[in-house]
Amino acid sequence: MPLTADVAAQQVQERLRALHRLIYDIEAERGRNEQCIEQILRGEKAADCSPLNEDSSSSSQQQMQLKSLYKAGLTAAEQEEKVLRSALSRIYEIRAIKNERRIQARHAGNKETIGCGALMKMLLSAAQTLPLHVGRVGERAPPLCGAVPADAGHVARPGDAVAALVRVSDKEENWILAEVVSWLPAQGKYEVDDIDEEQKNRHVLSKRRVVPLPLMRADPRTDEQALFPKGAVVMALYPQTTCFYRAVVNRLPSSAADPYEVLFEDSSYADGYSPPERVAQRYVIAIKEGKGRAT
Repeated sequence: MPLTADVAAQQVQERLRALHRLIYDIEAERGRNEQCIEQILRGEKAADCSPLNEDSSSSSQQQMQLKSLYKAGLTAAEQEEKVLRSALSRIYEIRAIKNERRIQARHAGNKETIGCGALMKMLLSAAQTLPLHVGRVGERAPPLCGAVPADAGHVARPGDAVAALVRVSDKEENWILAEVVSWLPAQGKYEVDDIDEEQKNRHVLSKRRVVPLPLMRADPRTDEQALFPKGAVVMALYPQTTCFYRAVVNRLPSSAADPYEVLFEDSSYADGYSPPERVAQRYVIAIKEGKGRAT
């Protein structure tokens, strides 16, 4: 059932109100956490300052008190994590509602042409605000987080960003940034729109010609295995364009907000590679060998 503008606005407002309350809850939980940490530090200091000749019963009592403080601190941290994840869920729900409305507007023919400069800003914003995977201890990054590929049976949803291999002439094919319009199960093909609206091109492509872009960023501090290693051959979106080209990873992101540094294949340079370019995680994907080479 289509999501009307009024219903969408109501749903967004409900989640914004919930998010507002959760922000206050987060501050309260953070305050309790800080108190727990201060008590633990005082308890540890008192234990360190205890005289060596103190009787065993007093030492044992101090240890029990410290254990109790550690347990309270752990409980407080877990509760703060729970509230933080609830707040993130509300944010993701708001994003989903707005994206659904945008897709509906496009299907209704209300798609305005975006200039090149505005498009580049939009793509940068989409990369910077891509949800960050915040896993639990021991949890591995899921498919389509950073460099983790999609599952074999994955089907991209309408509105998802993809790299699409399209024919631009009788002798040339390019990997372009596109958006999924629909999945055609009977044909096993995607219908996608070129993200560059000035082109106004729609393509029907087999699944092997479409590579889903990451749905989440990976944090190098917790999910380094979800990033491409230095020296990996990838496809990356060339800066200020909407086309993907072969590149080599030169430097990994040092934080969740940082881009990769890549070297694009370029025969005009003596060593065959361009100077380092910075490309966001969202626009660096596994290469399809033999396809999408720069001309």
